[in-house]
Amino acid sequence: MAFTLPPLPYAYDALEPAIDKETMTFHHDKHHQAYVDKLNDAVDGDDSLKGKSLEDMFRTMSKLPKAVRNNGGGHWNHALFWKLLAPEGQTGEPSGALKEAIDKDLGGMDKFKEAFNAAGAGQFGSGWAWLIVQDGKLKVTSTPNQDNPLMDVADEQGTVILGADVWEHAYYLKYQNRRADYLKAFWSVVNWNEVNDLYAKAVS
Repeated sequence: MAFTLPPLPYAYDALEPAIDKETMTFHHDKHHQAYVDKLNDAVDGDDSLKGKSLEDMFRTMSKLPKAVRNNGGGHWNHALFWKLLAPEGQTGEPSGALKEAIDKDLGGMDKFKEAFNAAGAGQFGSGWAWLIVQDGKLKVTSTPNQDNPLMDVADEQGTVILGADVWEHAYYLKYQNRRADYLKAFWSVVNWNEVNDLYAKAVS
């Protein structure tokens, strides 16, 4: 079955002022759609990949064509990213269990946000900042391009529970070259309800 573009779970302007309507429209309708289209083209041309989930492909990504890596990652990362965001007032709060893990593994919420923002701001060129569960512990990491920590090519592998897109297309219309300002604003629209669920599943 062909991969499809998931609808946004909120209106295009729902994340303002942190993320503007124009950016969300281009990001979802143009950029994400392009990853879906190119992924389908890549998979259609390779019988060994038909019927496989992206998670299955990620486990052996080092052996697969670059088009599958770039566009498979692009599709999976963005499909998750939309769910990790929510309008202000609907974001929830970190669960007690997650807060406890952040305190224990990352030195508290302020230090965690600082490390996460540094990972995003310091990622050379395009890429992603991530919070992952690795061997039962939380870790902040980043990946270039559309790679993610589920891929066997990632320097740090683990289960993703939060991610921030730091490609220029995610912020440039509003923030221009001020990636750090975009990352600061990102925290006002993090969907902690989703992060809590992903954390609970990762450690269960």
